[in-house]
Amino acid sequence: MAYKQVRAQYTREFKQEAVRQVHSGQSMAAVAKVLGIPKASLGNWVRLEGRGQLGGCVGDDKEPRVTAEQMEISRLRAENARLRMECEITKKAAAYFAQDTLRGTPGLSK
Repeated sequence: MAYKQVRAQYTREFKQEAVRQVHSGQSMAAVAKVLGIPKASLGNWVRLEGRGQLGGCVGDDKEPRVTAEQMEISRLRAENARLRMECEITKKAAAYFAQDTLRGTPGLSK
């Protein structure tokens, strides 16, 4: 039995938010993973936005496939991922400088 694959449809606002996150410095792979979308789709949206051709697939007469709440959850997940990454960088930097400080402590032998 063959199954028909259904393509996901996203609102213009969802696409614009995803593209904005990429333009703000996050990697395409990270944004795609957090938002749960294919990296290739995100790459297409970024390219289309650069040409001024980014539009929504959902018509005005249909209910949006991605609600405002889902969009907010996606935005918060992306922010959470960014903050976790910053925290990891801070931890690694602190550990590095702590080792450097311990090496310079008099009386400490290796």
